[in-house]
Amino acid sequence: MTGALARGNPTQDRDPLLSMLEARSVAVVGASARVGSFGHRMVSELARSTAPIELHLVNPRYDAVLGHACVPSLADLPDAVDLVLLGVRDAALEAVLERAAERGDKSAVIFGSAHELGNPAQPSLRERLAAIAGRANMALCGGGCMGFVNLDYGLRAIGYLEPDPLPRGPVAFITHSGSAFSALLRSQRRIGFTLAVSSGQELVTSAASYIDYALDLPGTGIVALLLETLREPAALRAALARAAEREIPVVALTVGGSPTGRAMVAAHSGALAGDDGAWEALFEAFGVLRVRDLDEMTDTLELFASGRRAPATPGGGGIATVHDSGAERALVVDLADALDVPFAPISGVTHERLAELLDPGLEPGNPLDAWGTGADAQRVFAGSLLALAADEAVAAVALCVDLVPEFDDDIETQLAVTEAFESTTKPVAVLSNLHSAIDPGAAARIRSAGVPVLEGTRTGLLAMKHLLEWRDGLVFDRSGASAKVDTSRREHWLTRLASGSISGADAFALLADYGIASTSTIAVTDHAAAIQAADVLGYPVVLKTDEPAIAHKSDVGGVMLGLQTAAEVATAFDDLAERLGKRVLVAATAPAGVELAIGLVRDPQLGPLVVVAAGGVLIELISDRVVGLPPIDRDRAHRLISRLSVHRLLKGVRGQPAADLEAVVDAVVSISILAEELGEGLNALDVNPLRCGPSGAVALDALVVARPSSRFA
Repeated sequence: MTGALARGNPTQDRDPLLSMLEARSVAVVGASARVGSFGHRMVSELARSTAPIELHLVNPRYDAVLGHACVPSLADLPDAVDLVLLGVRDAALEAVLERAAERGDKSAVIFGSAHELGNPAQPSLRERLAAIAGRANMALCGGGCMGFVNLDYGLRAIGYLEPDPLPRGPVAFITHSGSAFSALLRSQRRIGFTLAVSSGQELVTSAASYIDYALDLPGTGIVALLLETLREPAALRAALARAAEREIPVVALTVGGSPTGRAMVAAHSGALAGDDGAWEALFEAFGVLRVRDLDEMTDTLELFASGRRAPATPGGGGIATVHDSGAERALVVDLADALDVPFAPISGVTHERLAELLDPGLEPGNPLDAWGTGADAQRVFAGSLLALAADEAVAAVALCVDLVPEFDDDIETQLAVTEAFESTTKPVAVLSNLHSAIDPGAAARIRSAGVPVLEGTRTGLLAMKHLLEWRDGLVFDRSGASAKVDTSRREHWLTRLASGSISGADAFALLADYGIASTSTIAVTDHAAAIQAADVLGYPVVLKTDEPAIAHKSDVGGVMLGLQTAAEVATAFDDLAERLGKRVLVAATAPAGVELAIGLVRDPQLGPLVVVAAGGVLIELISDRVVGLPPIDRDRAHRLISRLSVHRLLKGVRGQPAADLEAVVDAVVSISILAEELGEGLNALDVNPLRCGPSGAVALDALVVARPSSRFA
């Protein structure tokens, strides 16, 4: 989209988004001369813009505001403008926006919440505003927003006073939260911006459009997102794909979640995905770095804004840290272990270099306690950081000190970290354990030299982990190329799904068509047939109900295991038939192995999501699952499986043989292909358990929940 934006055309020919973010003419409706009023702040902030804009003020109460002429109405302006700032009450929004649309104005910012008490059966004010802008092809920021600042262009379209000048740098920040917008703009961090947008309710223009625009700014090196809900999913996917292709990191914080519609289905996959599954799947697909709070976001942004990335290291490598406290070193080790942040194994040469620097009694290693007598601290700390940075297994180094005020004016540790930063190309940072004790002056001096200062043990370690994740994320194809659709197979199963309920036998046939192995199974409806089936399959066998209305067989006593004789089979069949119904499956007993659950659930916005989890009885006991967005290729399937806690069981523990991991990967990829081909016909699919052993991965049970479709009505 942005590639076609024409920056030099007349107003009426410009793209609406470009007209908004690079406005050359701006009308302020509600401009005011009253100091402290919203209208006064809008004009004051626009006046601070460095872009050459024509400023038009609108308010019937004034002839002039801050030296600029003021007219009573938008109708009194002779020509259409690029951007209209609407600093009016909610009750006046509809009429003013309608006037702007009639005039041919290209875009607007709605600061107000656009809330009204109306008839629920009628379109709301927000819906009417969106419709007005949509008919006129207007870009619209808000409602309920703070506006935007385009530092690359030099435009401040906000109604709240922010620092002037604002720091320029590589971050494009798009947020649904106005408070977070101001918080980041006013932080003391070394974070500069190309674009900062408080997009609010996104009645028309969504985060995806702002990302797309920001990616074309030459100064954008990082995209930061704070999102409450997922809007325009296809456009957001495309924007994230562009960022991944251009190797621009995206750091995202979400609140609220994108609902998976799990209440629509009686399947484990929906409950496992949860309200957060859509975000997880979307971000995993495009290598988005996900953070959990604003502290983690700012630590991560500051670290990435330094411009340095973790290099590829043998065996994956890890971080290295230098400390001035043994106890705090132990604290960092404990947290790093809990957060799965790896320390690099350092070489013998590095050990020797460190030993030459350290005071007697201190042991070289990683992480390193380098504080002895405190003599010649700059040499010891700088040398230690550089020795570790020189090790090929080390991807990034951090000086872990509390950076407290030094009452004897000792700045040796500050000089040490800046010396190390200037002497290596690897990422170097200060990691403080207690941000409330940080000396602002010391932090400012270190930051002025380009060194990031991370302001918390947990968030700092997570920021460094994100460096490693970003590095590792570059080695695989995030696009997950789709497999060629088998048209005949797809049409057969979509028609079958549309016909109604799907039995267990049907579910196994579906899996077989997609290359997922299952236990040998025979469907029966009477006593004699059950015994005959057991004779064919070989004892011991399993009997399970196949009544379509029963979603979870074990919950109702619908599974009978380890039946060794014809008499046991007969007794089990009679019991199932009496309690649950005569439709029964007789199945061979599968070899022992680790039990997983794989399946899919339909998200109302993103479509089918693939879910992989600990299976069998564990599915009810632990929350060990990953969610992926199809298409999923083998590399991504490996990565998803590796994130499960039960991955260690698959590799073999305590004398147990390792499972055939490639067979598990095959099953996940097959589910992804099934999701792509049949997603429109399914609400959910569960394969639980998928028993994984040395000889392969075998489905023991399956549940299919068809999705009603007008296509087959």
